[in-house]
Formats: sequence, C-alpha cells, structure tokens
Amino acid sequence: MKARVIAYYLPQFHPIPENDETWGKGFTEWTNVAKAKPQFKGHYQPRIPADLGFYDLRLPEIRQQQAQMAKEAGIEGFCYWHYWFGNNKRLLERPFQEVLESGKPDFPFCLAWANHDWTTRTWQNNSKITMIAKQLYPGEEDYKQHFYAVLPAFKDHRYITIDGKPLFAIFDPYSFKDIKNFIRIWRELAKENGLKGVHFIAICNNTSTIKRLEDGTIKRVLPNTKSSAELYKEILSLGFDGLNSFGKSRGETLVLGKITRAIRFLLQKHISWFPTLKYDFVKVTKHFFAPEDIWDNVYPTIMPQWDRTPRAGKHEGIYVNSTPENFKKHIENALEVIKDKPNERKILFLRSWNEWGEGNYVEPDLKYGKKFLEAIKSSLFTQ
Repeated sequence: MKARVIAYYLPQFHPIPENDETWGKGFTEWTNVAKAKPQFKGHYQPRIPADLGFYDLRLPEIRQQQAQMAKEAGIEGFCYWHYWFGNNKRLLERPFQEVLESGKPDFPFCLAWANHDWTTRTWQNNSKITMIAKQLYPGEEDYKQHFYAVLPAFKDHRYITIDGKPLFAIFDPYSFKDIKNFIRIWRELAKENGLKGVHFIAICNNTSTIKRLEDGTIKRVLPNTKSSAELYKEILSLGFDGLNSFGKSRGETLVLGKITRAIRFLLQKHISWFPTLKYDFVKVTKHFFAPEDIWDNVYPTIMPQWDRTPRAGKHEGIYVNSTPENFKKHIENALEVIKDKPNERKILFLRSWNEWGEGNYVEPDLKYGKKFLEAIKSSLFTQ
C-alpha cells in the first residue's frame, strides 16, 4: 500500500441562518467563488465546477457522487470539518449528520475540529471584522458534552481509525490553553464507552512563526526551516498521538526568504495597488516537506492548488503552475517521505477535497475536468 489518503472536506455549501444574517439570504461558499475576478493575464478565475455543478450539500445524491469520485481516485475517506463553539453551539453540521444517520454514502470518514473564531475575515479582506461565532472553551462539562455529541460517529463502522482508535484532528492546538485536560477527559470517556481510545492529531505548519509557552500563551518566533523537531516535540507533549504537518509556509519561506515573505505579505495587505504576489507551485512544493515528516507519527499534507482570490482578492499569494502534472510530482515526493512507515501510518492528508474559496480542491472544474483526481489515482496505483 502506497498511502492512505484522507481528504479534508468543507461542509459550507448550503445556506445556514448565521450566513444569511451576515451576508444575505442564500449565501454559501459558491457566492464568492462565482464572482471572483482574474488578477493578471492568464489568471484562472472564476473557477467553475464541472461534473457536480454548483451543488447543495443538503442533497444526498451529491454526497454519494462525491464519495464515488473519491473512491475511484484511491482516496480512503473524507475528514469533515467539525464546528463546535462550546455550549453545544454548532455550525454547518447538517451534511455530516445526514451522512451519519442515513448510513450513506458507505464511505469512510473522520472529523477535524475547526476550533477557531468564525468571523467575516474568512470571506472579506478589510479592517472591519464582525464576529459570527466565538470559539469558547467553557470547561470540563462542555468537553464531556462535546465527546457525547461525536460518540455516535466514533462508533460508526465507517469511522477512520489508527491503531484501532478513532482519528480526531484539531485545527488549532496552540490557542486552546486547557488542551491537555481536554485530551485526558476524552481518552477516559472513550474507554468508558467501549473504545480503545482516541487518536488525537494536531494540525500544524511544519515551519511556524508561533511558539506555545508553558502557561499556554503564544509568542512570535523566527521560523526554523532546517528542522521541525523542536516544534513537533512541543506539540506532541500536549498529549497528541500524531501531527498533520502542512508545508505551505515552509515552502514559501524558502522560496522568498523569511524577511521578504513577511514584508511582501504586509505590503499586499495594506497597499491596494501593489502587484499580485505569485508563487510557483513547483518551486514551493519542492520545499514542502520537513526532514521530520518521515517520523511515524507525522502525517504530511499534499496540496493540489491554492488561490484565495474569491475570499481575499489579490491580497494573498496566488499559486501559478498548479497543474495536475505538477500535482502528480508533488504526490510522488510525498510518497517518498512516507514509504518506510508502517502501513497503518502511511497517511497523507489531502488539503482539500472542495475548498473552492481557496482554489484548493480536486473536484472537477471546467478547465481540468477530473485530472487532479486522476493524478492521485495514477500516483497511488502505478508501480
């Protein structure tokens, strides 16, 4: 087996009251995707979906078609973004709940807790930020309520496991000060409820500009592009079983340089006429993986393309040369990184299945059709 590919899955493609109130009736991720504009000659925007169209995830037949496409490409399952804000406040839960309760599609899944504030910053690039839902950590009773909310998923035969334990990823391991206690409580509850435990995964950049201190506070640091060992050990010490490493920042830093990247980012954000920053996909992905990504408990990320124009306009780096052929080479580099790991841990996280607002997806579009999916399949199944 070459790899267990697990694809992050965004459930934002259906209207919810919070988005209606903030953005207007009927808002979904497609609203901004469809109105994106090219920022330079030859820039591929707007990106228009092909086979599945501008779908609504309340439709079971769409969810079935997605699963079929993913399965044919060799993807093991979907990792659904899960939004729990504390005090039983959830958002975008409907698509996954219907998958869970209906038993369809019969396709593996797991959950990643998107533990961050929900603000208008995600879909707007301006200084006026409105809070839609605040991420809270109310304490032990809330941790228990949260556990029992996801327990039916953990017990489902489709749930993805590592070493027989359900995989649960956490988006921001830094800002949750009480995370050690949270992990301890969930492990105890898992065993009380007939599970072997929970395999906790921290999602993190493999080159980071932030460091978590002993008291749970965060400070800014210079990124270390030579080694991720200290960073990884620091996060694992919080109680995690593994890490999902993401190499985008590392690749960009090594291509542009630490100082240049930081300055360019600030200029892009604050000077409207400043030219668009372009990243060459091939150059960035050449530096995507840290030396420590070969560790058995580190699960690297593969990224097909990146272009947040629908959300940020030209104010964030836009990737060029993100072709299916170059994505295939990127996958092959990733397979080299994990080749000596035990089969159970030959995991690659695909970021993402359907982040259309970030230009970060493998679903068919009008330009490339299914070629990104075919790149995955040919990488996994050829000798």
